[in-house]
Amino acid sequence: MPADESSAARGTDRSQPTVAISRALAPLFLASARLAGPPAPAGLALRGRLATGAGRRPAVPRSRGHDGPGPRTPRSGGVRRMYEQARRAWDRPLTAYYLILGAGLLITVLGLVMVYSASMIKALELDKPGTYFFRKQFLAAVIGSALLVIASRMPVKLHRALAYPLLMGTVFLMVLVQVPGIGMSVHGNQNWLYLGGPFQLQPSEFGKLALILWGADLLARKQDKRLLAQWKHMLVPLVPVAFMLLGLIMLGGDMGTAMILTAILFGLLWLAGAPTRLFAGVLAVAGVLAYLLIKTSPNRMSRLSCMGVSEPGPDGSCWQAVHGIYALASGGWFGSGLGASVEKWGQLPEPHTDFIFAITGEELGLAGTLSVLALFAALGYAGIRVAGRTEDPFVRYAAGGVTTWIMVQAVINIGAVLGLLPIAGVPLPLFSYGGSALLPTMFAVGLLIAFAREEPAAKAALAMRRPGVRWKTMRRRVKKRPSGER
Repeated sequence: MPADESSAARGTDRSQPTVAISRALAPLFLASARLAGPPAPAGLALRGRLATGAGRRPAVPRSRGHDGPGPRTPRSGGVRRMYEQARRAWDRPLTAYYLILGAGLLITVLGLVMVYSASMIKALELDKPGTYFFRKQFLAAVIGSALLVIASRMPVKLHRALAYPLLMGTVFLMVLVQVPGIGMSVHGNQNWLYLGGPFQLQPSEFGKLALILWGADLLARKQDKRLLAQWKHMLVPLVPVAFMLLGLIMLGGDMGTAMILTAILFGLLWLAGAPTRLFAGVLAVAGVLAYLLIKTSPNRMSRLSCMGVSEPGPDGSCWQAVHGIYALASGGWFGSGLGASVEKWGQLPEPHTDFIFAITGEELGLAGTLSVLALFAALGYAGIRVAGRTEDPFVRYAAGGVTTWIMVQAVINIGAVLGLLPIAGVPLPLFSYGGSALLPTMFAVGLLIAFAREEPAAKAALAMRRPGVRWKTMRRRVKKRPSGER
């Protein structure tokens, strides 16, 4: 047989088993095709293999850190993890302590800077050195810092012991203000005492602190005896004493301080759990008295009419309110620069006291004013937190009263600068010029610091930070270890 015929025969013989096997398996392939449906395209088949993991190597677990030169991929739990970490840090025992200390000191330091900038031109107009008001405020801040440290280190029992002496001393000084030849009148208000030289004292500023300490001690003692359930024990003698202080203040014509004192009284009653009808009754009486005092005073009526105006008026009665808005509007986002204010050159009255917030907005812009508001918000939150977490009734009432005082006074001052409230003539706490206002306010901040330190969790955290306690704790832990452990 030729070679080509033999090779063809061998190819035919080899293909016969293959054909037979294909014919035998054909029904099985047809049945599986009917069950699986129509054939998928090649791309979908490959995508299905990738989705099911066919043909892939097993995944290797990666570390939490970013390995390799590629870009960092966002993680779904990153935001939640950051939120949880921030929440845990916010709930730490010493958060309120650091907030009160940090916010109080930052407001005071920033206030010193702005007092120097805002008062320089006013001092030159009075033939004084440019640093005249700044030096007086700096001296008051040094004395106030000493009072803050003393108040923060005093135990709660000593604070309660100071309540009655402070109240009686304040009432005595407020009575002296009304004695002719002793009291001084500033801008029509008879509420100052002359101490000699350039120093003056406003006793009504200390009346706020006296009412808070005395009222907190009174309500705490009545709560211990379970007498606050009766309305007469809740009102007497707290409300009569508060009205006595209000009367002495209004004799001098200082309605702004009277408003703050009324807010402190309402805060103490609210913390004591006064019923709504009782609270509404006291509020109604205070509202009627405020209406009569405003209606019978042309000066107060003119201040009330300047709310929200954009023109000084033909007689210039709204000059201060309008130029406060001009100062804020000209500041922009980041201000004209520290010391570059235009309104303080005789245009805006009282630029370093009542309207220092307007100069802050003009020189530091919206960023500066928002920073001041954030510091006051942090201080207010910390005060509310201290009042809400304590189990001591005196601490609760005193912390709530101090927080009410600082926050209400800040709202009244800033609201007047913004044209939302009538000009009440009250300084911005810890910020405006005025030693008589700065000293009791810094002592009140020291009270909040002392109360924040008295929390059980905060006290334990502060104790663990002491080097001696930490060393003793480490020594005890070493003694408890077995002898063979390294």
